[in-house]
Amino acid sequence: MGLLGLYAVVVLIWGSTWIAIGFQLSVAPEVAVAYRFALATLILMAWCAIRRLPMRFSLRDHVFMAALGTCLFSVNYVLIYIASAHLTSGLLAVVFSTIVIMNILNGAIFFRRRPETRTVIGAVIGMAGISLVFARDLAAFDLATGGSIGLLVSLAGSYIASLGNMASARNQGHGIPVVQANAFGMFYGTLLLFGYILIAGVPLSFDTSPSFIAALVYLALFGSVIGFGTYLTLLGKIGPDRASYSSVMFPVVALLLSTWFEDFTWTTNIVLGVGLTLLGNVVILTKRMPKPPATILQQVAPDPKADDTPKQTGVAPVA
Repeated sequence: MGLLGLYAVVVLIWGSTWIAIGFQLSVAPEVAVAYRFALATLILMAWCAIRRLPMRFSLRDHVFMAALGTCLFSVNYVLIYIASAHLTSGLLAVVFSTIVIMNILNGAIFFRRRPETRTVIGAVIGMAGISLVFARDLAAFDLATGGSIGLLVSLAGSYIASLGNMASARNQGHGIPVVQANAFGMFYGTLLLFGYILIAGVPLSFDTSPSFIAALVYLALFGSVIGFGTYLTLLGKIGPDRASYSSVMFPVVALLLSTWFEDFTWTTNIVLGVGLTLLGNVVILTKRMPKPPATILQQVAPDPKADDTPKQTGVAPVA
């Protein structure tokens, strides 16, 4: 699958999971997330066994896969759900979209990855668009009514998710395939979630209704196994900063689905905001125009005044 195909799958799947999440609210959010990743772990482990994929990794690799699970498949979800008690879903979408900036900063810190100018510009445009979409929620935001707690917790959850992106980038850089890394990561994340549930005394209930079970299967298979597998593959190909821009696109897909299922009404702010978000999408994902041939020839043409004798440059060749 090409880059645009990977990106489209991620945006469409994670933009639609809100429908399934609504059917999971009959149990505690932490429990619902634990069930989701427990089932996703079983699916991935079974897939690895059927395909006889190599599952032996060093202790150091397991440490980083555990870090992936902790940051991307457990702690971040718990914090986001806690924040949802204090912030509207619109504000959460705006806050979580800051993961684009966090990935740019963390990429520079951990991998000395200098972001492209077009990536920064596109991210700013996209975040401005999302802020315009949820302008009403932003205007109604009040720190005195628990908003400060929700803001801090959601920012913490977003940053921890960004650290999970960095762990995935490290794992792929060391040759760990995405499927196996996700399988072990979700396993470790699930253990941590159930440990949290037991320590916090959260009731471990289960809803046997068809809607709950269908939503659980959808979130585990599509939202977790396919969604995260596709996203982290995309991350390995184009980098955490550009891949994370998909988080800005999720609310747009959710709004489109809400129009169909809930008769959502579009206003001028929302139309303009979606337009800006799509513009940011184009800026980030389109390739840089190649330099004109004349310019390239000028760069590689030998200088007639230059000495032809080879010189030691001190720069190693790129393999």
